Amino acid sequence: MDPMENQIHIQDKMRSRSKLQTYSDLVVGKRGLIPLIKYELIQMCAAWVPGALGLFLRSKLYPRLLGSCGRACVFGMGVTLRHPHKIHLGDGCVIDDHALLDAKGENNEGIRMGEGCFIGRNSILSCKNGNILLGDQVNLGFHCEIFSGSTVTLGDNCLLAAYSYLVGGGHDFENCDGDVLDSEHVSKGIELEKGVWIGAGVQVLDGTHLGEGCIIGAGGVVTADVEARAIATGIPARIRRHRDA
Repeated sequence: MDPMENQIHIQDKMRSRSKLQTYSDLVVGKRGLIPLIKYELIQMCAAWVPGALGLFLRSKLYPRLLGSCGRACVFGMGVTLRHPHKIHLGDGCVIDDHALLDAKGENNEGIRMGEGCFIGRNSILSCKNGNILLGDQVNLGFHCEIFSGSTVTLGDNCLLAAYSYLVGGGHDFENCDGDVLDSEHVSKGIELEKGVWIGAGVQVLDGTHLGEGCIIGAGGVVTADVEARAIATGIPARIRRHRDA
């Protein structure tokens, strides 16, 4: 089934269900009193505890919420987890302060990271019934966002500088007689191959493929595929030269 055929409409859920059901569906990801109490207790006991004690508590308690968690993972203060049972971390991942890992969806697989990934402070990984797949040693700088309505994939050793935004979905405004919000959701996905470097403030739009080792200069907007080892800049981003030249 196409993930976009079963999109989550947050406003509809809030109108049609009780507040407790809404919270469970949007945040915890599981119905029932036991999953809710477990989630709330762990968040209350660990999320905002500062210093070394907080790091220790989160390293022991957060893995109990996750679908799987490798060894020696680090969770900063104020890290938010939504639908945590669909979040899978490899060994040595670091989630910096105030990051959000949101695996929300009704039939998606969620967020999966390889070994040694770093998610910078205030960065957001947001699923809307989609999947986000990070290879080994992927590094997201501060204030980055990855949004997925289908599948967004980053290969090993990809680097996203601060304020980068991967937009893996949107609205089909061309075929809408009413408001854009009421138009059909569309998502083709995004793929970054191994070793891609995204400069600060870059936006990568839905349906694009970035070849291995390519570089997108700061402030660029990627609207089309970029071939391997190319260097692209501008709005829209265009290939200026190749790294092997």
